Amino acid sequence: MQAYLDNSATTRPCDAAIEAMARCMREGFYNPSSVYRPAVEAFRRVREARENLLKPIHGNNCDLIFTSGGTEGNNLAILGTVARMRGRQVVAVSAVEHPSVAAAFDQLRDMGHDVRVIGVGLDGQPDWAALERALDDGASLVSMMQVNNETGALLDAARLHRTVGGRALIHVDGVQGYLRVPFDMKYADLYTLSGHKLHGPKGIGGLVVKKGVKLAPRQVGGGQEGGLRSGTENTPGIAGLNAAALELTRSNVDVMMKKLKLIEGIRKAVPNVIVHGPAPEDAAPHIVNLGFPNVRGEVMLHALEAEGIYVSTGSACSSKKLKVSSVLTAMGIPPQQAEWAVRFSLSPRTTDEEIEYAADKIGSVYDLLVRFQRR
Repeated sequence: MQAYLDNSATTRPCDAAIEAMARCMREGFYNPSSVYRPAVEAFRRVREARENLLKPIHGNNCDLIFTSGGTEGNNLAILGTVARMRGRQVVAVSAVEHPSVAAAFDQLRDMGHDVRVIGVGLDGQPDWAALERALDDGASLVSMMQVNNETGALLDAARLHRTVGGRALIHVDGVQGYLRVPFDMKYADLYTLSGHKLHGPKGIGGLVVKKGVKLAPRQVGGGQEGGLRSGTENTPGIAGLNAAALELTRSNVDVMMKKLKLIEGIRKAVPNVIVHGPAPEDAAPHIVNLGFPNVRGEVMLHALEAEGIYVSTGSACSSKKLKVSSVLTAMGIPPQQAEWAVRFSLSPRTTDEEIEYAADKIGSVYDLLVRFQRR
């Protein structure tokens, strides 16, 4: 048996997305920038998808720019807004962001801008006083993720909006949150989403931009997407993203209940297991980060892989580079303990059989591995 518990890395495309993409490639392959009837119909379907994707986050006063995914969306939001500002800027970012956000701020620092890194606590919540100081110093952009991709910690978007108080633009990375945790665009100026995190295809995502926010494009050419993201639209990807989003919106599966069941099963098998981050019931419904004392996460990952259980030790975009999670250490977790971390991430498609199988195998795998702990 297999248990796929790495849905924060990517999800299996749903049948509705696959069928919508195949139909688009077979029948609706026309370029939406052309002017004859079938092309105009393709343009109309892209427009409808845009409207459908904005509805769940109350984006009626926003535009949606289709991108290749979350990384491009985050780069466009961060680098694109600062590029339209004059002079050296003060900008703020939390210490636990995805590499596509953190690296964009590194680039701003290299360009001479003043980057303020906002620390977080053990619960993953930002240091609000530090953010207030950055704003008092004139911060013009603040970027924080809606759901932490490693711990599931939730951003208090309403508090962020109140704290900023209109003094800066707010960018929220919603890649792990869109359609899994409610969000309202009244709390942000820019919001990123990605298709392959919600049972859609890879290679498609979007940046939601509140009307009036100025952006400089990161790629130029034919002027598609309002001149902000040139290139022929990925119509099959857009169709797949739209179909996956519609299916997920209609889902009534209680993913939190599945996550708590998994944790309960693991705790029975490994009583000393550690939860990294907020209490599971206070975090996102689909992510939990657990520490298995005296067993390195990487070792646990490969031992579970041998049993057909697929998990991760952190962000898939950085797991091949880092041995210890920078997110966990930024939260104040000692490096040795951070080495024990394993991330489990579920979806509405995660079955009870997968959960029961994983919990059972984790106990026996851990008992075997812990015997070889380092002295």
